[in-house]
Amino acid sequence: MNNNILNYTIQENGKTVKDILSENLNFSRRLSKKLEINDKIFLNDKVIRLNKRVCIGDVLSLKFDEDEDEYTAIDIPINIVYEDDDLLVVNKPPYIVVHPTKSHQNNTIANGVAYYFREKGLKRKVRLVNRLDMNTSGIVIIAKNPYAHNELSKQMKGNKVDKYYYAIVEGIIENGCGTINEPIARLNADDIMRIVHPSGKDCITHYSVEKRFNNLTLVKLKLETGRTHQIRVHMKHIGHIVLGDSLYGSESDLIKRQALHCYEMKFLQPSTAEEIVIKCPLPEDMEKIIKKDEILRCAQDDK
Repeated sequence: MNNNILNYTIQENGKTVKDILSENLNFSRRLSKKLEINDKIFLNDKVIRLNKRVCIGDVLSLKFDEDEDEYTAIDIPINIVYEDDDLLVVNKPPYIVVHPTKSHQNNTIANGVAYYFREKGLKRKVRLVNRLDMNTSGIVIIAKNPYAHNELSKQMKGNKVDKYYYAIVEGIIENGCGTINEPIARLNADDIMRIVHPSGKDCITHYSVEKRFNNLTLVKLKLETGRTHQIRVHMKHIGHIVLGDSLYGSESDLIKRQALHCYEMKFLQPSTAEEIVIKCPLPEDMEKIIKKDEILRCAQDDK
């Protein structure tokens, strides 16, 4: 991807442009049609239609319009951990919402990214690929164009994005590792809470114990699915509520939020298919809990 233009060299004979867009580039029918209607599809620098047949060596070019975002640009700090022509990845701190809601109209990650795009002279919409709860920290991916958004969304839905989290949970998890394969549902449409229930959607969470301390466990989790509150509901289900999770458990004197952090994601770059690995270290409030235990252990060993 170069600025607003995606170039693709045809590697086979006989297909139509429509076939290439859907089968090779994973474009949705809606996006392909929109590009055709607006004369944004070029073959060897000439405007063409979706039914045009292509040959090996032809260069298909797709031009995306510059587009302003609906989010208000607000100068708030965003911690950028990766950026290329297609993507922007930020490390979201806790206590901030990803995008505007009824109760949080401004000062969200989306507002900050809109401001960043404007300052850089990038006329881009903020296309969120994933979201995190307000009090969960870690990786949030933003696509800069509809193709990148469409491609990464398909990777997400196809469970082809590796998603890893750290959580500090209540109690000591005895097993070193395990898998929670339990469906999650929201029984009341007006209720934000979810529960494990046979009527729910399939949910799979893998976990491994990293550290046990002071009746707490630091656990590493890998998600095969990405349901709302999945980790929080699954950990409660096995009797180990995420520390500080006031929705599914209770508040904690050790931390002012749920101790949950999205620390790593692996996915394929939409245009190049290169594997991208993003890592965000544990935030200060979670590190503080772990270090506090280490200090106490050292003090006890010295006695």
